[in-house]
Amino acid sequence: MRKSRNKSLLETAISSPVVRALVAVLATVAAAAVFAGAVLLVGEIASLALRSARGSTSGALTRAGGESGAIVVFLATYLVMAIGKLPGYRLDRAGAALLGASLMVGIGAISLDEAYKAIDFDTITLLLGMMIVVGNLRLSGFFALVNNWAVTRAHHPLALLFAIILVAGVFSAFLVNDAICLVMTPLVLDLVLRLKRDPIPYLLAVPMASNIGSVATITGNPQNMIVGSLSHISYGAFAGALWPVAGAGLAMTAALIAVAYRKEFLTPERFPPLRARPIRYHPALAAKAVVVTVAMMIFFFLGQPVAKVAIVGGALLLFTRRVKAEKVYREIDWPLLLMFVGLFVVVAALEREALGPETIGRARQFDFSATPTLSLITAALSNLVSNVPAVLLLKPFVAEAPDPQRAWLVVAMASTLAGNFTLIGSIANLIVAERARAKGVALGFWTYFRVGAPLTAFSILFGIRWL
Repeated sequence: MRKSRNKSLLETAISSPVVRALVAVLATVAAAAVFAGAVLLVGEIASLALRSARGSTSGALTRAGGESGAIVVFLATYLVMAIGKLPGYRLDRAGAALLGASLMVGIGAISLDEAYKAIDFDTITLLLGMMIVVGNLRLSGFFALVNNWAVTRAHHPLALLFAIILVAGVFSAFLVNDAICLVMTPLVLDLVLRLKRDPIPYLLAVPMASNIGSVATITGNPQNMIVGSLSHISYGAFAGALWPVAGAGLAMTAALIAVAYRKEFLTPERFPPLRARPIRYHPALAAKAVVVTVAMMIFFFLGQPVAKVAIVGGALLLFTRRVKAEKVYREIDWPLLLMFVGLFVVVAALEREALGPETIGRARQFDFSATPTLSLITAALSNLVSNVPAVLLLKPFVAEAPDPQRAWLVVAMASTLAGNFTLIGSIANLIVAERARAKGVALGFWTYFRVGAPLTAFSILFGIRWL
């Protein structure tokens, strides 16, 4: 009896939860080291600027005050970016970005004319156009139709997992990943609950596959749009460099979720026959939206300006008798656009006041030309202050790299894949968690972390190796 008990204890000790826990601990230790490097980078920037301010002569007192004020506003803005809102107040990320930009203008860190010029309207236009396109696809019932077609033909848990990952990853590669998560979460949740399955592993697949799939193209997520606009890399060159990373990442997603939930997926059990629920579907509107989307993708790969193509495509979809324009406008994430505008101004003011040649030169000790170093710094900053602010913060340093195009590709890869590290690592993750909670399903931090942390590590390591 004692031998049997000891054997049972030994089997428990070496069981997969322990192995997964050790992986999580190792990932946490590695992440802590990377985070420390990122904090040192931000601290180096701030300290250099402050030393410069202290060393100013009395005749440059105003200049020193401008530098110090710009640093304070910048750090305060990015603090709110990191935690999501200002404790005790109703100020969210979009409001913080607008407030930070306004204060930069108010203290003279940047003039109003310079603030206007700092806004990258190509990125704003591209994001707006893609939001209109995705809104039309959703309102037409296209996403629900494709989701039903894919998942109702999956008669085994593993096949259903593959179908969810494939649909989320492919759509997110060409459309904005946050919108894909918004659309797919209730559809997937409804299906798995009807099948009486554990919803957690299937829900994990949605944001993880969406984040990874979005790395493949410029239109996959907001940070890629910024990278595309700042780097002037063509749509085809961007996709050609990063689609293998997305493909490998999607395979890793399926493998890690299947291993973490072996009882759910590694089983001969099959689903009972399930009839797809009827959906509201507008064939004419869906056909028009699909034709416009495909045409846009063709023009993207032909080298046409992505912002121009996106806004023209979105505007054409507003020309319809099927859906009121007000419904499409409600699909647009206006706070996200506002946040982008504010961050462009905040970062431009910081560059003007504090990030001079001396600061950028000192920061070169981090060797931004090395793919592993740049990847780790980008991943750490993305988890500290979110991926969009991280990309904007790294802009002056990447521009000084010996090969800026490759450096921008590394930033796009690492900032996107880093979003899978924790539940709060990207907006897409939070969208899934919030929509699931509204349906009574809790997606916890540690539940996400035990799959997301190793997935982030493995996918970024592959990206480093590939690039």
